[in-house]
Amino acid sequence: MAKFNESKNKKEKAHSDLTEKVLYINRCSKVVKGGRKFSFSALILVGNSKGEVGYGFAKANELTDAIRKGGEAARKNMHKVVMNGTTIPHEVSVRWDGAHLLIKPAPTGAGVIAGSKVRAVLELAGIKDVTAKSLGCSNPINQVKATFKALAMLRSRETVKELRGIA
Repeated sequence: MAKFNESKNKKEKAHSDLTEKVLYINRCSKVVKGGRKFSFSALILVGNSKGEVGYGFAKANELTDAIRKGGEAARKNMHKVVMNGTTIPHEVSVRWDGAHLLIKPAPTGAGVIAGSKVRAVLELAGIKDVTAKSLGCSNPINQVKATFKALAMLRSRETVKELRGIA
């Protein structure tokens, strides 16, 4: 029994530095015989501002349950972000469904110049100087997925040199 509690405490300590942010909540209603029945979906971001960020999307009949389930999914879906100091190593252009996203590195001190959903992901990832433009759709889920796809496409200078065989 003691080992179970120790492993539980280690998991809590590992996730204690994470910041959770509710990015989008959608209320859906279904008309039934007795009136309207509401259900909720929540898009949750989790990050440690040190290069790790994740998102979770969950649905439930209660808002608090949807937020809790989304937070759990976000913790399971954490990704490492390649950074070059306080910015990203290179420019990235990505399409996801109807969302088109362009992310560029910015000079030190420029800050995060981006729309609300993309800004939230970049800030929770710990990127401090970057410029982003969202073209196309305004669907928050597609914008977040496009942002994660763009962050996954980033490569450091050293990685590219290794892939090309340059010493």
